[in-house]
Amino acid sequence: MKNNRVYIIAEAGVNHNGRLDLALQLCDAAKVVGADAVKFQTWKTENIVTQAAQMAQYQRENLNDTENSQYKMLKKLELSYDNFRKVAKHCQEIGIDFMSTPDEEESLNFLLSSCDMKYLKIGSGELTNVPFLRKAAAMAKQPIIISTGMGTMEEIERAYKELTGHGAKEVIMLHCTTNYPCPTEEVNLRAMLTLRERFHCAVGYSDHTQGVEIPVAAVAMGAQVIEKHFTLDKTMEGPDHIASADLAEFKQMVDGIRRIELALGDGEKHPQQSELANRKIVRKSIVAAKPIEKGELLTEENLTTKRVGDGIPASDWDKVIGTRALHAYEIDEPIEIEQ
Repeated sequence: MKNNRVYIIAEAGVNHNGRLDLALQLCDAAKVVGADAVKFQTWKTENIVTQAAQMAQYQRENLNDTENSQYKMLKKLELSYDNFRKVAKHCQEIGIDFMSTPDEEESLNFLLSSCDMKYLKIGSGELTNVPFLRKAAAMAKQPIIISTGMGTMEEIERAYKELTGHGAKEVIMLHCTTNYPCPTEEVNLRAMLTLRERFHCAVGYSDHTQGVEIPVAAVAMGAQVIEKHFTLDKTMEGPDHIASADLAEFKQMVDGIRRIELALGDGEKHPQQSELANRKIVRKSIVAAKPIEKGELLTEENLTTKRVGDGIPASDWDKVIGTRALHAYEIDEPIEIEQ
């Protein structure tokens, strides 16, 4: 990552429900709420799952469906390559980055050859897919963002080495807990810092929690990329809508992240411009604690420090103690010394 601005990805995922019109609306909505990119998922169902594979537990619960297979669910949610070309073109027209996660090699080829993407995003499901990682690293001319959900440190290190060893220009790691929604106690945000320390790369956070506080906290901890699912309507049918942020929530998150960016500053400790005028008002100067006669020895007994707006600063206390009064002082009168 080249600057300090957090890259915010609005994860549309499969929340288009297999419809081009909804996908385009999600692009428009992501632009309105201030995301830098809108991201989808691209696959050919027959290339990623067998017809007998069962849905994940969260998918069954969110869909209230214990009968259909994962194949049938994914086939219903699949968008064609031609539709993704239209979505990518629409993103270019409205001024938001288009992204999509390829879930198998044919879709990887399609996205890298047919769609203009600033980053290639690899999902947690491919973290251990060695041939896929090698091909992605060799093909991608752009930096690669990879989610690390479900991964052990050993698996993550293997993925990192596969990517960097096969041509990846830059790898950005997202800490992630692959559960929808993710319970707060399973977020483990500090693991993001562990990834940064271990691999010396840019890190971020892919959020599956409800609410917006945790991704904002991740930015305060150093996340350079934030990804969060969003939807036009949480009540729509589909596996991810209920665990996604609606537009109001996503806008609240974006606003919070941008404020945190400003608050983080440059890391240098120095007085801010707005503080300079307050120093004279708030800081204390050396004054007489009792009446002092001219020539009297100035001591800790006859001096004190108070706010007066001018005079010798309290930081010069040791320079004043032990000198003689240049003239008589009344209580609270600022002390003077020879220059």
